[in-house]
Amino acid sequence: MNIEKRVTELIEEKIADMPNLFLVDVKMHSNGKLIVLVDGDNGIGIADCAAISRHVGFHLEEENVIEEAYNLEVSSPGIDTPLTLPRQYAKNVGRTLGIKMADGTKREGKLLSVGEGAITIEETIKEKGKKAETVESTIPTDKITETKVLISFK
Repeated sequence: MNIEKRVTELIEEKIADMPNLFLVDVKMHSNGKLIVLVDGDNGIGIADCAAISRHVGFHLEEENVIEEAYNLEVSSPGIDTPLTLPRQYAKNVGRTLGIKMADGTKREGKLLSVGEGAITIEETIKEKGKKAETVESTIPTDKITETKVLISFK
């Protein structure tokens, strides 16, 4: 059985009664590290991560899914982890995003809304010889290669 698929099933089973939590990613690395990223509409606490880890670890051991030694790590996505799911975008409305486009350009702006297949940001456009202008831009998500939340220490 595919390890990542089974872990995904176990996590979905565990968080089924916690509608504010959602699975972001499951990755089994060749060095034996099994990384699970879970997030929540209002973040996720250590207690929830520990409960998910215990549930997944118990079942993996019971079912002997992984033959070799492994290290299970359950956490929330770090601030440097790119946004991948519409639900992650929705929880970050109002925050400033750094966006890499498929054509290689980079954009930056405040996330205003998340729609079906697109996001809307407020960005400042500065053209040479003109005053900077703030505009709303709708960006199709299929034109985005990476989006990260930008942290300001101002």
